[in-house]
Amino acid sequence: MNITANVVTYQLKRAFTISRGSRTEAEVLQVTVEKNGSVGIGECSPTGRYGESFDSVMEQIESLQGTDFDRATLLHLLPPGAARNALDCALWQLEEPTFPANFDLPEAITTAMTVSIASPQEMAEETRQYITQGATLIKVKLNADLVFERLQAVRTEAPDAIVIVDANEAWGSLDIPETIKHIAPLNIAMIEQPLPAGEDDALTEISSPIPLCADESCHTADDVTNLIGKYQMVNIKLDKTGGLTGAFELERTARENGMQIMVGCMLGSSIAMRAGLPIAAHALLVDLDGAALIKDDIENGLTYENGQIALR
Repeated sequence: MNITANVVTYQLKRAFTISRGSRTEAEVLQVTVEKNGSVGIGECSPTGRYGESFDSVMEQIESLQGTDFDRATLLHLLPPGAARNALDCALWQLEEPTFPANFDLPEAITTAMTVSIASPQEMAEETRQYITQGATLIKVKLNADLVFERLQAVRTEAPDAIVIVDANEAWGSLDIPETIKHIAPLNIAMIEQPLPAGEDDALTEISSPIPLCADESCHTADDVTNLIGKYQMVNIKLDKTGGLTGAFELERTARENGMQIMVGCMLGSSIAMRAGLPIAAHALLVDLDGAALIKDDIENGLTYENGQIALR
């Protein structure tokens, strides 16, 4: 088995801003696994928020050079995270040449289109562009400032769309029940990770009319028990679960505990977005617009049209 890994940088169509900062490019690690004449490709996004760097992830990947392993073995060779994700997804493609078409995928999957943090007027304009392009699901990035004003601006431009909110752990300084009460009339379908991971026990005391979704608080199936009573949904990202194999395990465990499923992504190319499609096919909410936010996707990348990923 031969493994190659390369850092690839994609320029973004516009600045992408969340509560932790702003970016104008997406840097990813693309990994190729060759075995017995077959080739699989995976992609991951090392994340400093989770203690990862490109150097640390590359070191994990290179530690397996010359080792013969499959997806089951990989679960014991590397911990969940970006490195295992890239290798796991490459192995899925290597072992299943028609991946992900070998799964029962629909003709199209509705995906959220993401509005990043800016002034209410700028967020309204970005929303207007998405709605003009046919989007029906809008994901709004927020910090603790101008929460109602920004959401109101988005809702004005998207009166009929499903609107979901991603606070990226930034609402620790806010009165969460009052904030939720204030924005509820705007018909918000979901709020993602309002409090920092590890500091979200307060959510057990909240009876929210808007479903809450765990992102940073949920990486793998092992986290689900600690989410009960706080969240009604989990955001499955392959860079957290360590690949599609771990994602299936998290999906199964979450559903067994009565939670709904969302599929999310980091910024990246269609290589990463395609890998999440088998989970997205049965998820309540899908946010796989990462490849739509970069300027030059891979050749034969996914097709985004009318707010959907067209698959046939």
